[in-house]
Amino acid sequence: MGFDQYHEPPEELSDDARTFARMITSLTEEAEAIGWYEQRISLEKDRQAKAIMENAQKEEMKHFGMDLEFLLRKKEVWRTTLKAILFTDGDIVEMGKKGEEKAEG
Repeated sequence: MGFDQYHEPPEELSDDARTFARMITSLTEEAEAIGWYEQRISLEKDRQAKAIMENAQKEEMKHFGMDLEFLLRKKEVWRTTLKAILFTDGDIVEMGKKGEEKAEG
């Protein structure tokens, strides 16, 4: 039985490649959930319902961050690039270019 996250025959992929695909899928699902909650929160009138949704969105963000960190630990070049972008000030595009240059060595 195949899964949507695989574009190659799963039985031919290494365990690491299958785990990586699962984590990418998880990251994508968390990002989608964050976006859905953002839309719901922006429209919700009931304060308690809104607070519950905000709490759930924070959990999705935490899971997104955990998924991302797992992937960055597996791909050093990604980590190097993103270190130049995340948690910095300045032009995001410029920081991205600098990060790519640093990753390329």
